[in-house]
Amino acid sequence: MRRRSLGLLVAAATVLSGVVAVPAEAHDSGKRVVGYYTNWSGYGRNFLVSDLVKSGAAARLTQINYAFGFFDAQGNCFSSDTWADYQRPFSAEQSVDGKADEPGQVLNGNLNQLRELKQKYPKLRISISIGGWTGSAHFSDAALTPASRAAHVASCLDLWLKGNLPGLPAGAAKGIFDGVDLDWEWPASEGNAGNVVRPEDKQNFTALVHEYRTQLDRLSWPHKGRYNLTAFLPANPAMIDRGFEVNKLFKDLTFGTTQGYDYHGPWETITNQQSALDGPKGDPTTPEFSSQVTIDAYLSRGAPRSKLVMGVPFYSHGWTGVTNANHGLFQTSTGPAPATFEAGTEDYGLLKAKLADFTVYRDHRAGFAWLFDGTTFWTWDDPVEMARKAQYISHRDLGGAMIWSLDGDTRNGELISALHRNLR
Repeated sequence: MRRRSLGLLVAAATVLSGVVAVPAEAHDSGKRVVGYYTNWSGYGRNFLVSDLVKSGAAARLTQINYAFGFFDAQGNCFSSDTWADYQRPFSAEQSVDGKADEPGQVLNGNLNQLRELKQKYPKLRISISIGGWTGSAHFSDAALTPASRAAHVASCLDLWLKGNLPGLPAGAAKGIFDGVDLDWEWPASEGNAGNVVRPEDKQNFTALVHEYRTQLDRLSWPHKGRYNLTAFLPANPAMIDRGFEVNKLFKDLTFGTTQGYDYHGPWETITNQQSALDGPKGDPTTPEFSSQVTIDAYLSRGAPRSKLVMGVPFYSHGWTGVTNANHGLFQTSTGPAPATFEAGTEDYGLLKAKLADFTVYRDHRAGFAWLFDGTTFWTWDDPVEMARKAQYISHRDLGGAMIWSLDGDTRNGELISALHRNLR
């Protein structure tokens, strides 16, 4: 479940063998480091919440967005995977606190592991992410009227923040989540097939965000601390203008995270970068898509730098049957490259195991890298590029970095280590 919407709508060589992990306390920039942990990570990838501790990722994160919560056509929120979220028991070896879940205990699954993670890292904030690429079908309906907005928000806060999960005692999951992350993909623009889309989504999203802010603040009082409210935001300036009142949204958001990836991908036939900092020379596509374009778009529309968190990918996009010219860049292909879970998309940690078969190429001016073996091409966001992205974030004085997604890293946290220590 990668975010492909930008491509759908618009359609030297250096090898780094590894990164030595450094203690988290060795560097604290004050920048946000936000990572998505998905409720399907524990299946084929076998990447558990406890692996965030083992890899060192948890110590380097300021916030985890737990993905995804869904809701129905009436706006009522529900768990997209009850087994993963709160039913699956974990052994002592699998658990964050080293203790096995006991038969008959009230709460199991990832939510209980997240609770244990917060006990181990009390400064870590955790938000429930609502929607996502496959969970945005009914956002337009939920945001449509004052009554529908109020009912939707009340349902989600009751389920996730008050912790009233079906079949469990009242408040069984209370206190796990510190806020809500809204992943509407996308207001007033086409997203996944079957999504409801309306021209008035732009204004209605602003109203929905304000309703979340209002109810979250009401829930916070008189308790200490304000709940976080964040949103995942698209890279395409045309989509921004079609669906987002940027200056109004950021008044209610704690921060917003930008789509810093999927600028191009295997839904196109021509190989290209997916996360370049600037537009590369010779790019045959138009308009340009890059992090520079995206960040400038939000800043010029009123987003505060301190609240703008730039997305980075822990995965690659790939093509095969690529013409052997220009080291594979901007060449025709016959289709997506074979991969472990989804053709054309591979986790960094899995692709790294095949690195000996490829040559690494870098465009230092535009800020991106790729792999090529003469016929297969992969975008390549390794520790060198993560450091480059962190330096860009720091140079532009942005609010931090967001990771999609944490399960793509190596088991010793190469990418998040490089990202974290280069933020200033």
